[in-house]
Amino acid sequence: MFRRDVIKTASAVAVVSGLPLLAQAQQARNFQEGQDYVALDKRVPTEGKGVVEVIEFFWYNCPHCNAFEPALEQWAAKLPKDVTLRRMPVAFRDEFVPQQRLFYSLEAMNKVEKLHKKVFYAIHVEKKKLDTQGTISDWVAAQGIDKTKFEKVYNSFSVQTKARRAAQLQNEFRVSGVPALGIAGRFYTDGALAQSMGRALQITDWLIAEVRKGR
Repeated sequence: MFRRDVIKTASAVAVVSGLPLLAQAQQARNFQEGQDYVALDKRVPTEGKGVVEVIEFFWYNCPHCNAFEPALEQWAAKLPKDVTLRRMPVAFRDEFVPQQRLFYSLEAMNKVEKLHKKVFYAIHVEKKKLDTQGTISDWVAAQGIDKTKFEKVYNSFSVQTKARRAAQLQNEFRVSGVPALGIAGRFYTDGALAQSMGRALQITDWLIAEVRKGR
């Protein structure tokens, strides 16, 4: 994972778990608060009623977030109706903000499904630097989106507000690195705690079940 203090943890690189069901069940019995996940001292408000909200904290430039994306997408495709996934770009430093606003601009224009994975591909495969409004706007225009309309959304009060709220939430969840997962506004895990992001998804599934039980 990419840590907030810029220390990379090698154990968090593994993304997809191939554990058989019996081994997964054994692991589930061993999930420990403070070791595999943490419970927040103060609950964080969630969106929507009657659902369990899972937040993925990510950064487009993070290679571990890029590696995690296929597994997360596969996991999200199988979510039951009472579980929702929100993606939330972090801003550990000021230079992260342009990519925060890129994501929320795509969201406002209903282009996340079309372009979210393409942003990762552009950065990690094509080696493009998408870290300023100028480079981002040029890239978005190359994807067939009107540049003027995009920049209007990018600089809108709504997008700036969402970016600030995302930064607030990352602090409320005490996000120490990305990718990371916040569950039900009450729990947090990441690749360092879970030992891999594949296992982090197993922990998330287990916590969702615990929340359903009224924990």
